[in-house]
Amino acid sequence: MPATLNFAAIDLGAESGRVMLGRLDGASLRLEEAHRFANVPVRAAGTLYWDVLRLWGGIQHGLAACARLAGGPLDSLGVDAWGVDFGLLDRGGRLLGDPVHYRDERTQGMQAEAFRRVPRAEIFERTGIQFMPINTLYQLLSLVVGESPALGAAARLLTIPDLFNYWLCGEQANELTNATTTQCLDARSGDWAWPLFDRLSIPARLFGPIVPPGTTLGALRPTLAAELGLGQARVIAPATHDTGSAVAAVPFERPEAIYLSSGTWSLMGVELSAPIINAHSLADNFTNEGGVGGTFRLLKNIMGLWLVQECRRAWASAGQDYSYAELTQLAEQAAPFSAYVVASDERWLPLGDMPARIQAYCRETGQTVPESVGAIVRCALESLALEYRWVAERLDELTGCPHPTIHIIGGGAQNTLLNQLTADATGRLVQAGPVEATAIGNVVVQALAGGHVASLAEGRALVRASFPVRTSEPRPGADWLAAYQRYLRLKS
Repeated sequence: MPATLNFAAIDLGAESGRVMLGRLDGASLRLEEAHRFANVPVRAAGTLYWDVLRLWGGIQHGLAACARLAGGPLDSLGVDAWGVDFGLLDRGGRLLGDPVHYRDERTQGMQAEAFRRVPRAEIFERTGIQFMPINTLYQLLSLVVGESPALGAAARLLTIPDLFNYWLCGEQANELTNATTTQCLDARSGDWAWPLFDRLSIPARLFGPIVPPGTTLGALRPTLAAELGLGQARVIAPATHDTGSAVAAVPFERPEAIYLSSGTWSLMGVELSAPIINAHSLADNFTNEGGVGGTFRLLKNIMGLWLVQECRRAWASAGQDYSYAELTQLAEQAAPFSAYVVASDERWLPLGDMPARIQAYCRETGQTVPESVGAIVRCALESLALEYRWVAERLDELTGCPHPTIHIIGGGAQNTLLNQLTADATGRLVQAGPVEATAIGNVVVQALAGGHVASLAEGRALVRASFPVRTSEPRPGADWLAAYQRYLRLKS
């Protein structure tokens, strides 16, 4: 192995994108931020879009910065991003329009329409995926119902990371981990759920070859390589779903542990060798997504820190521009156990005045209405911790195995208050970190693809040796039991 290997991890999140330089030097992995850029959706003529061309500019800027930091060409690069959203390409490989944001209203009523055509239980039996109105399946059905001209002209569908990988190297491929988020993939066969497309009138021609994480897609386009100073860097599909990459970086020491990828969304689950698709996982609305090395991620999508992010945006619009650190400090000072919101409720999904919506929910449910900024944030964080307890208990039941440890990874791992609330609410040990788990996992899978790391277990050992974690132990007290009983009544 050369003295130092250099990888670029392009990590696109709902709030921002970043290009990170990963340096692998023997038994040590280091990560350095080359460029960070905002990811701001745009509303035009009543539709909410992702500004993918602005993101593409940020990616190119970041890759050039990576080359400068590395002092020369990179060994490889790869893209990960959020799930469910997609671009449609025509027969010439041209993008037919900006991808629509999953929070757009176009999927309203589409689940009911899908279930009218195909029973809900049958969709789950085939795909094993949690039912959410934002899923690609319902986005596509909205195009079918609306007789979209773009759908008629489209030759291929590429999820967001697949689209950027195509622009980087020219290869149109659907990587497995992101393909599973669409609810268009057969969880058992690993192929597209072709019978569903026929019954929902979704054109089967849109769906191309599925490749596993760690696939080398090809060399960077020559013009890009020359412009950005990247040499003959290979483009590798890591786990292109950001949670798939994040889970690859969880520093598991024992398999009986839960991961919690904490950010705009909270993705909480366990890693398994096979999906769990049965009446219980259907009733609890769990999801089975593809992972690295033939694994499956049994997990639950939870609204996550979106509750706080959207509050922050509303307060900033009103002239109160708090940092996340300031919001956490105010929440720490607020009275505990005053009010809760059900973090899994779909009412929180759209953009809008989140503080007012939280207050309205508390008023509707006969609770103390949080008035101050700190009280609203405390309500959101305690509600998340209580939802985590519910999910952790369901994971124990579904797998028949206790999970005494929760690994919190991602940007939310920096929220020490939420980490402690999670330990207290669940009664489980919390280990927080690494923060940049998604980019780290992206690099680990690239290193696996290049033969520089022998196995996923070796990659995780490398993560444990390279990045610190912080431990939060559950504190004794009966208040959380009473809080959980209140929360369960709200969920019922």
